[in-house]
Amino acid sequence: MAPSHCFEQATTINASVSLVEYCVTDLVIMEQWLNPRLRCQPLGDHWSTQVGARSWFSLKLPGWQPGLVSTVVERSPNTIVWTFDGFFRGQDRWQWWATGEGTELLNRFEFTIPNALVRFGFNHLATGWTKTDMISQLQRLKKLAEAQTHSPENHENQLRPSTGGGLGP
Repeated sequence: MAPSHCFEQATTINASVSLVEYCVTDLVIMEQWLNPRLRCQPLGDHWSTQVGARSWFSLKLPGWQPGLVSTVVERSPNTIVWTFDGFFRGQDRWQWWATGEGTELLNRFEFTIPNALVRFGFNHLATGWTKTDMISQLQRLKKLAEAQTHSPENHENQLRPSTGGGLGP
């Protein structure tokens, strides 16, 4: 069996639990904080974060676009877990809960890389990038959530991108 990798990052966000959940699970918002080289597209008619929902997750690299299927395997009001199967296998767990300062957000990415050549490339070229990228993604997500000044009930309209490229109704 291939060795396992585990990356874990956390941040405190000065926003409500419901707003953080929305930022983590809404595809349009997700596209604003994901690395621009990453794409996530629903497999089926629409995006869903319900257990069993599947999506195609791909990485845009020069000359190569590896992809894999992700499936929601766990979902509760404060947790979503996607499993992945493709050039790597594992899970991406997101959990959030209220704190005195707002909401704590934890992202834990655990996986194995079955292909020895891909594993070698990852270990020598992408490990540091992956760690740094997870931190950057959490910072972008935090910034999006904290930029909201209205009540969580209206967050869907607030976070949708405007035609000017920024956040707005």
